[in-house]
Amino acid sequence: MSKYIFITGGVVSSLGKGITAASVGKLLESRGLKVTIIKCDPYINVDPGTMNPYQHGEVYVTDDGAETDLDLGHYERFTNAKLTRDNNITTGKIYYSVITKERAGHYLGKTVQIIPHITDEIKNGIKKVAAHQKVDVVIVEIGGTVGDIEGLPFLEAIRQLRLELGKDYAINIHVTLVPYIKSAGEIKTKPTQHSVGTLREIGIIPDIIACRTEKPLSKETREKIGLFCNVDTEAVIPVIDVKNIYEVPVVLKKECLDALIVRLLNLRCADSDLSVWENEVLKRLKQSSREVRIAVVGKYIALQDAYKSIYEALTHGAIANGVKLYIKKVDSEDIEKDGPEKHLSDVGGVLVPGGFGGRGMEGKIAAIRYAREKGMPFLGICLGMQMAAAEFARNVCGLSRANSTEFDKNTRYPVISLLEEQKKVKEMGGSMRLGAYECRINKDSKAYDAYRRETIFERHRHRYEFNNKYREVMKKNGLIFSGFHPKGDLVEMIELKTHPWFVACQFHPEFKSKPDKAHPLFKEFIKHSIT
Repeated sequence: MSKYIFITGGVVSSLGKGITAASVGKLLESRGLKVTIIKCDPYINVDPGTMNPYQHGEVYVTDDGAETDLDLGHYERFTNAKLTRDNNITTGKIYYSVITKERAGHYLGKTVQIIPHITDEIKNGIKKVAAHQKVDVVIVEIGGTVGDIEGLPFLEAIRQLRLELGKDYAINIHVTLVPYIKSAGEIKTKPTQHSVGTLREIGIIPDIIACRTEKPLSKETREKIGLFCNVDTEAVIPVIDVKNIYEVPVVLKKECLDALIVRLLNLRCADSDLSVWENEVLKRLKQSSREVRIAVVGKYIALQDAYKSIYEALTHGAIANGVKLYIKKVDSEDIEKDGPEKHLSDVGGVLVPGGFGGRGMEGKIAAIRYAREKGMPFLGICLGMQMAAAEFARNVCGLSRANSTEFDKNTRYPVISLLEEQKKVKEMGGSMRLGAYECRINKDSKAYDAYRRETIFERHRHRYEFNNKYREVMKKNGLIFSGFHPKGDLVEMIELKTHPWFVACQFHPEFKSKPDKAHPLFKEFIKHSIT
């Protein structure tokens, strides 16, 4: 039977529960255990797919086409877990399921209530993942902060699960803040005490307290937290701020967190071995002497989490090439105002990521033209590929003002347009082309040089496609179509033969990149961007 680790958080949001969950997963995998990780999100949206990036950050996509919380990206980057739509449970999903069952008469006339019906649905969702994925340990992160009204059903559900499973099968790790008050020169434990007190009022007694802190915790401070929060001193784990998130598993190992978990859950496993992670990831991060500068030209630049997987995949590409990465975040609207030269002349490569809506599109097109004409390495992703096609059509093929029908329904040259099946779509949520699709790569291409394979599977999240009516005219003018989805002959990748490295793809390669296994496109892009 699978064992469970429930991760909760208190005091403030953004404490790093997702990184903690991913790091615990990494540590347990390093001991030979098989893990999976679930994110429980208290918002009423069914999934984040219809949310503005400024509201929620990046939407992460799984192989089976689920639009999920960005923390699932951390889980997959840190571990070997193969996550599905079932690994992200939201209040919206739970209520949708319960109401659908009620309408169908499933509850046989009973009054449907938060307890037991909503909490049972949450528990069933968690146990379903354990049953289907057949793992040793299920790590469950509860989003939000203890005390939030919307999170109470999830906390009640895990309270019940812990009671049902027994102490050898379920533990709680509570992530909390131990702030340093600079003016007083003191570390304060009271926020942690209040947070744990709130958790205990709900009926959950933490087994381990992970203390986010910017200063080391003294033995006396740990003893004080242990005394007031009713946990052993060894179960008060300092999680000190680090320069790079990939250091966190090593920090937690030094604090013996994995050994403590193994003992509490009575797990039979090998000793932890993070040598590959330390040598292939952390040493390369710290010892790189050369630098590469990459401009990411987007429309959600103001929010760090909007392009989270892009930034991480660029870091992975830099690790693979043994260089330090500097990312220059460029708002595409600034390029519209100032021109590309001002913002892009000091970088080694340009990346244009995905997005929706017409704002800032002309700035993206200007950035792509600059990279093409200057011979600067370029990687276009999703909308970045679509705008690369529009730029080439306008400025090389002479198709003036060519565009996507997403931004100009009456454009004379709709080089990007909706597929027929997408024209029939009425609902926004979950209705795009989502998840992993096959792509066949032409051997004589930069794409093949990167992948060294003719058939790949990559994840998609888009509604518009390249219009095949314009393939011949672009081909005659030097655009190479290097990757196709066989069903419908859909264009998946384009590139320029005479350019040092100009590649764009309709899919999202960033979702399949890991720090110890950089995605081939990011690895090659960084390689050619080193000056």
